[in-house]
Amino acid sequence: MNHSSDRTTIPCTECQAGQMHRNYVAYFTWLGDELITVPDFPAWVCDVCGRREYDPYALNQLNLLLNPSAGKAAQHKRKIHQQIQKAKKGPRPSRP
Repeated sequence: MNHSSDRTTIPCTECQAGQMHRNYVAYFTWLGDELITVPDFPAWVCDVCGRREYDPYALNQLNLLLNPSAGKAAQHKRKIHQQIQKAKKGPRPSRP
C-alpha cells in the first residue's frame, strides 16, 4: 500500500480553521460483539482539531466485506443457474 500523503487538502468541516489531509489511520468498528480493527485505513484528518473523515469508497468496500450475507447472493444465483441447466436437459431416461 502506498503511504505517501496526497498533497490535496480540504477545509475542515468541524473547526473551519484547519486543513484536512489524506492520511492512513487505524479504523475501529464493532461487528456484533466483536471489535474489528483495520490498520492503514484511508481517511481525511484535520491538522488542527484532529477530526477524521473516513474515505467513503473504503468504507463501502469494508462494509461489503463485513456484511454477513456477502457472497450468498452469488451462491444463490449459481444454484438457480444449475437448476435451470438441469431442467433444460430434461429428465434422465430410465433404465430397463
